Amino acid sequence: MRNLLNFLIKYNYWFLFLLLEVTSFVLLFRFNHYQQSVYFTSANGVAGKVYEISGGISSYFHLKSVNEDLLDRNMWLEQRVAFLERSLQERGLDSVKLYSMARLAPDDYRIFKANVIKNSLNRADNYITLDRGSLDSIRPEMGVVDANGVVGIVYKTSPRYSLVIPLLNSKSSISCKIVGSDYFGYLKWEGGDSRFAYLKDLPRHAEFNLGDTVVTSGYSTVFPEGVMVGTVDDMSDSHDGLSYLLKIKLATDFGKVSNVRVISRSGQEEQDMLEKEGEK
Repeated sequence: MRNLLNFLIKYNYWFLFLLLEVTSFVLLFRFNHYQQSVYFTSANGVAGKVYEISGGISSYFHLKSVNEDLLDRNMWLEQRVAFLERSLQERGLDSVKLYSMARLAPDDYRIFKANVIKNSLNRADNYITLDRGSLDSIRPEMGVVDANGVVGIVYKTSPRYSLVIPLLNSKSSISCKIVGSDYFGYLKWEGGDSRFAYLKDLPRHAEFNLGDTVVTSGYSTVFPEGVMVGTVDDMSDSHDGLSYLLKIKLATDFGKVSNVRVISRSGQEEQDMLEKEGEK
């Protein structure tokens, strides 16, 4: 206490000076309209900047939840587009009449959230590990997608984890087609650049252009029709000259895969069993 009193006595002129300065500023800004206006304008500017920075920081820490919401929304929109395209073809309706079906939605699949916890890009057979497994209703032969497009297919599961064969794997073979065409081929990765794969066995009489969109064909139990795969980047003839070999720029950036969705189609196991029996 004595040291505090000695400090106050020693610097009492400084404290008096600060008190008078504060008092003079209060009187100046309180009783003079011009200075008062300048003060409030400056204060509002500073406060606005502080709130802007605070809002930016808060938004940054909420990016993960925003990305998950966008992924769910993207999946819903892809399902809607595929469903409406099928409805249009089956009913022979024009685009205007599709609005009458706006409340309808496909109900033959379920979607599960998962996160990538391990990934590889530079091997001949790359794999992805997810943090969801059989306890979360994940099973082999389910499709895996992210906000951009197809990621791969579930290969094995444990109670809490799943191993996925991505497009960047020599074992991967997914049935795909070009939007606007019913001709289909099989997407294969031949190593090298993780941005590209090849669509094989596309008939020679199929029509397409560079830049056309490639989607899943729906001719398998894994993926519904219309899920984004990539775009046509280049073309050449197959080795036997009987079909096209298209170079596809993949929509999914496998170096940034993080949040994914696993697709479960109802009746998938029954169809798989029937097809395997027919192959015997």
